[in-house]
Amino acid sequence: MTKVQRQHRISEILERDVISTAAQVVEKLKAEGVHATQATVARDLQDLGAVKIRDRNGSRRLSIPESNAVAPAPTDHLRRMMGEWAISIEHSGNLIVIRTPPGCAHVVASALDRSALPGVLGTVAGDDTILIIATEEVGGTQLTAELRLVADLPAR
Repeated sequence: MTKVQRQHRISEILERDVISTAAQVVEKLKAEGVHATQATVARDLQDLGAVKIRDRNGSRRLSIPESNAVAPAPTDHLRRMMGEWAISIEHSGNLIVIRTPPGCAHVVASALDRSALPGVLGTVAGDDTILIIATEEVGGTQLTAELRLVADLPAR
């Protein structure tokens, strides 16, 4: 497991559980099959900017301040990027393909990733094509319709 993957796991653990020490994080990681020393976890917590707080219930816990998280981009940004660069949007099942002019797919994919649009599980960008995987709950048909609205493309 890489450092980035481990730190992501630690972030998830701190969101989910009331944890107040690096030793507790080590135990949680161990329960998930991840080996890490307490010194490594302490460095990871420092890298993540973890601080001890008192939560709403009065419990002391480690937390990663919101300022460290990447905030979703405004919907207007996605609307501008999609409106300017999306040429077509098609789907097959939960897979959606957006076509763009050559060299523009990464710009639109980045806007999609940063938008936190419900139903987008992930994106993969090539030169002029973006593959979007829709969640089971939303599905490809619904997400394609929403993306066409955002891009101001005609519905089909």
